[in-house]
Amino acid sequence: MDFSFNETQTMLRESLARYLRERYDFDSRQKMLARAEGRDPAIWRAFAGELGILGAPFAEAHGGFGGGPVDNMVIMEELGRAMAVEPYLDTVVVGGHALVAAGGAHADALIPGIIAGEVIIAFAWAEPKSRYNPARIETRATADGAGWTLSGHKSVVIAAPYATHFLVTARTGGRAGEAEGVSLFLVDAKAGGITRRDYPTVDGWMASELSFENAKAGPQALLGAEGEALPLVEELLDRAAAATCAEAAGAMRRLHELTLDYAKQRTQFGQPIAKFQVIQHRLVDMLMEVEQALSMAYQATLRLDLPAAERARAVSQAKAKIAKGARFLGQAAVQTHGGIGITTELAAGHYFKRLTMLESRYGDQDHHLARLEAQMMAEAA
Repeated sequence: MDFSFNETQTMLRESLARYLRERYDFDSRQKMLARAEGRDPAIWRAFAGELGILGAPFAEAHGGFGGGPVDNMVIMEELGRAMAVEPYLDTVVVGGHALVAAGGAHADALIPGIIAGEVIIAFAWAEPKSRYNPARIETRATADGAGWTLSGHKSVVIAAPYATHFLVTARTGGRAGEAEGVSLFLVDAKAGGITRRDYPTVDGWMASELSFENAKAGPQALLGAEGEALPLVEELLDRAAAATCAEAAGAMRRLHELTLDYAKQRTQFGQPIAKFQVIQHRLVDMLMEVEQALSMAYQATLRLDLPAAERARAVSQAKAKIAKGARFLGQAAVQTHGGIGITTELAAGHYFKRLTMLESRYGDQDHHLARLEAQMMAEAA
């Protein structure tokens, strides 16, 4: 399998990496997180204008570069290295693909807004009782004249505090857990009847609990056919999980680099601890996890356009492996640093927190292993 990148993807990586080195170092990131909004909106505007990366996976007809999942993977890997709190995953990877898949005039109008940095989408799919199952939802949408009325609750909606739109899963029929009756809506964040409870997550992101109380949405808010959105939602979750794998791989590589640098500088018994054999073995084990994470992320990304069963298998294999590897690498990094590794003054502790959150985002190791088992049992039956 060819893992080489084309010239456009290489330039995309290099330009983004250069920008993040100059504008998104650890101290700058800490200052951004201290803001009331938890980010610097100028960074997102630069992504759109100065770098132009928000159009990477979109067709040229919409003003994009005509790329695809590999372009998203390249960007997510670099965002992971910088621990960037930018809503690229929810807005471009998830929201953008949902609009492309749905098609129509509404999508054609919004995609240029995403590319221009004017539209930010938060993916509101999880609920308190859903436990990674997109069909186990209780939020309801009922036809209301020419539009829709939504009622329900969504949990841990990343980037919701500053989103312009919410991508919401809701039932237009059936009961929680049933495959039929799931619909997908793109709702204006300023619509009446939506209440937000905002809070920071442990790794620096801003998230919200969303309550929909007879929230109004126009007829164009429905994406795709009513009650038939579950296959698309499952695809969106797989694409999000693959992008999360790439982000985790980038963060793992950077944390390994930081740990290696620290081991070369920290001295014990008159010599750097990097000369101790046990530390050398640990650093090599960490590097192996980084390389395996990158390979698994590439494998999952390259299979996103395959049939649903093959796509799901590749994504679950990657997410389960990377979740395990991220935990090992994070713990090994903290152990190598010692107590200073979990202080707020050192970047290593923040990478550890980020990797801990990425372990469970879009399905933890247990969830993806269970999904693989269920798929294998079904195929063997």
